[in-house]
Amino acid sequence: MYVDIEPTSLLDPQVIDRPYEFYRQLRDQAPVWEIPDTGIFTVSTFELLAEAASRVEDFSSNVSCLLFRSEAGLPCRLPLGDFGGQALATADPPVHALHRSTVFPELVAKRMALLEPEIEAVADSCITEALAAGATDFMTTVGNVIPITMISRLIGFRDSDVAQLLAAAFDSTAMLSSTLSHDELVTLLGRSGEIQEWVARQLSTALRDPQDDLLGAVARGVDGGVFNEFEAVITLHTLLSAGGESTTSLLGNAVRLLAEHQDLQDDLRQDPDGIVGFIEEALRLEPPFRYHLRTASHDTTIGGVDVPEGATVLLLWGAANRDQHMFEHPDEIDLDRKVPRRHVAFGRGIHHCVGAPLARVEARAVLSTLLARTSRITLDTDHSPTWTNSLMVRRLDELPIRLIAS
Repeated sequence: MYVDIEPTSLLDPQVIDRPYEFYRQLRDQAPVWEIPDTGIFTVSTFELLAEAASRVEDFSSNVSCLLFRSEAGLPCRLPLGDFGGQALATADPPVHALHRSTVFPELVAKRMALLEPEIEAVADSCITEALAAGATDFMTTVGNVIPITMISRLIGFRDSDVAQLLAAAFDSTAMLSSTLSHDELVTLLGRSGEIQEWVARQLSTALRDPQDDLLGAVARGVDGGVFNEFEAVITLHTLLSAGGESTTSLLGNAVRLLAEHQDLQDDLRQDPDGIVGFIEEALRLEPPFRYHLRTASHDTTIGGVDVPEGATVLLLWGAANRDQHMFEHPDEIDLDRKVPRRHVAFGRGIHHCVGAPLARVEARAVLSTLLARTSRITLDTDHSPTWTNSLMVRRLDELPIRLIAS
């Protein structure tokens, strides 16, 4: 099949902001697309993504490189070499199952539900501040604050500075953005050592006196030989970054959709039970993580395309979530989808996000509180929303809105 896709499209800033037509091009013309002369492939249809995610023996989750944007606008690989091990999100079987079983009991839905009153209290405080302002940047007053506060408490970090943790979490996902220059990426890699040193000190304290929290669970994993200390630090860093980022992105994207659809707001105020379905649609339409990276473990084939050993494969969840062969009217909000969680906003297969229950509970608590306390949410016509320049995360840097109290 003839492929009429510019190699620079993947990292084009305009496409990063509005990727939907590009996703459609990929699904229609090149479900598996080899970006010329880069050693990088993308997978974009729901069917092929599900297949790739299940073939863990062919497509490794181990991180062997990060991507940066060349001066020509193409994605390029920065090899990482053997940086000491793989943990949780980047581990392959059988190590992955051991790591996941250590942290997952702390993140199951029932345990997350117990946090809901605490989340609602934090949300109520943040929304009170936003209502007092009338016109506010939702991300600054609400969207950035609640997730990093809650994940820090859930992990069990002591004497943490929320602003510093938020900056560290955003640094971590920026390293995976694929839009930085080579020098910017190298600088960011160096800076990431600071948060890892801080996390290592937190772990050291927990090893002496493990508590009933995620930090304690990981410390007990170290004592039990599930993790070495380096892997434990990487796991905690990942939980902080992903736990904060996934809900931050989800909250901003959901509130933007609400602000653009007054009728949807009104319906959800009348029927708050519909908020659960709306959250799934917000996740499907704008998944917090738009891709995850895999590496071909050996020469293989997918979708009729040969993928050589060592190739980098990007699983484009954002494209799959709008696949017309899987979803009717895929670009529309539909609160009555028969299988609302069929989307792949939290990944697929063994690496399905362990923090998904937390993200859903936080989103339900925040959106329920916001809708209950307002009669109208609109975009601020004097200031436009701005997206983070990232191929990885779908997060709003700024979401200026106006709120009218109920």
